Amino acid sequence: MTRAILHVDMDAFYASVEERDDPELRGKPLIVGGTQGRGVVAAANYAVRRFGVRSAMPIREALRRCPHAICVRPRMSRYAEVSRQVFAIFNDVTPLVEGLSLDEAFLDVTGSERLLGNAVTIATDVRRRILRETGLTASVGIAPNKLLAKIASDLNKPDGMFRIGSDNLHAVLDPLPVERLFGVGPKTLPAVHAAGIRTVGDLRHADKQCLWRAFGKHGSAMQARAAGIDERPVVADREEKSMSAEETFSVDLRDVTALRTELTQLADRASARLRAGGVVAATVTVKIRRADFKTYTRQRSIEPATQDSATVGDVALTLLTEWLRSEPGAAVRLLGVGCSGLRAAGGQSDLFAQTAAEAAPATRLDAAVDDIRRRFGAGVLTRASRLQRGAS
Repeated sequence: MTRAILHVDMDAFYASVEERDDPELRGKPLIVGGTQGRGVVAAANYAVRRFGVRSAMPIREALRRCPHAICVRPRMSRYAEVSRQVFAIFNDVTPLVEGLSLDEAFLDVTGSERLLGNAVTIATDVRRRILRETGLTASVGIAPNKLLAKIASDLNKPDGMFRIGSDNLHAVLDPLPVERLFGVGPKTLPAVHAAGIRTVGDLRHADKQCLWRAFGKHGSAMQARAAGIDERPVVADREEKSMSAEETFSVDLRDVTALRTELTQLADRASARLRAGGVVAATVTVKIRRADFKTYTRQRSIEPATQDSATVGDVALTLLTEWLRSEPGAAVRLLGVGCSGLRAAGGQSDLFAQTAAEAAPATRLDAAVDDIRRRFGAGVLTRASRLQRGAS
């Protein structure tokens, strides 16, 4: 039986959430990411993409291309919250949902067609529900496999839908630039072009000698992709293995108090992501990059697992302090805090690790802080106790 696969990709997700939550941003060039010179673009709305701004671009280059762009810091807990709404819609349609990120997933709807209609009908309903329930738009690719569905979702963006099937497979694929295929990146593209392959159709019709010049031993596999062949199944319930927050500084930091303050804020952001995802972490990791780009990581297990900002911050500060003893006076370019060893919150070990009197104050404080930030933005509230602790 021919499979029916959807690839759902939210349109400029982080930026779209910011525009929805703050209507004054709508239609203006908007960048979500580091707001200082050495940060990077996490997301760019379509208004700023017209200037050539793209994700992963250095902020400095993005602002050179669009000096009047508005830059806002990411609110990962907010994006995770909206993502849960979107994925709930996916899971109403099929249990076979393979999440690729907060804003992107494959859905195998083969078994749902008898009940919900064909794949086009299901995709149309998914897009309508996302818009109605979140106020955001999504683009959907429909195809018999993951490779083609991923390509299709990009062919009618934003807020569009595209189907690739046996009736239009080669007519759609053959004219596309060969770099549209997974496996053809900036490093391999010059060799591929040198072999005379510029389109997917060129690759599909290439002889063995040409394939070897372009891809070496991977030539046959790449030619199969050009023919639209992909047997990978949709793998449901792919769990996120870690949650983190990091910051690249516009000026290298040497001051210990400043480093501690930055780290506590990063720990707070990472912990907010844990709470938004409904998980606790058993390991805290600190990432430190010096000015010479040498990068260090230090980690420690914690028992019981937690999502509490103060606990994660204390462990992170201990790890940073230990590193600073071995690197006194080091200039730090980047700091990060990661939480791993994730499991669902509310298990028995979480319930009985602390008494209710011990756990409730921190839990209530974190919940109140998260609620205020969701409603008014991440920058409106800073924990005084964490700043004091960082300055001590």
